[in-house]
Amino acid sequence: MSWATPDDFLLSTSLATYLEKKVVVMLQDGRKLLGLLRSFDQFANVVLEGACERVIVSDIYCDVPLGLYVTRGENVVLIGELDLGKEELPHHMTSVSEADIRKAQKAEKDATDLKGTMRKRMEFLDFD
Repeated sequence: MSWATPDDFLLSTSLATYLEKKVVVMLQDGRKLLGLLRSFDQFANVVLEGACERVIVSDIYCDVPLGLYVTRGENVVLIGELDLGKEELPHHMTSVSEADIRKAQKAEKDATDLKGTMRKRMEFLDFD
């Protein structure tokens, strides 16, 4: 039986275990970034190499290339390693161009905005 040292615990809870590995970074605004973790600091500021933003709308998606990307730690919600041996997305997802995904995002935003304005117009009705 081997005993873990305090250094082992520090390393297991550190981002150092993800260095030079492909990670996903989820941000507070809902964006998902994928890339190779090159550097980090005590504030969880991270540097991703070959980064891309994965935009998903309904059952279509697009990986928008960003290149070398620095993210402030205060915006980071989650960082996790990607398993390169597994399929990242379900089979029913379709990859589209950046222009197509932007159109789909706009259409989805317009639909939710319309829903919100309709709800505001109907506030005087008590559905409860």
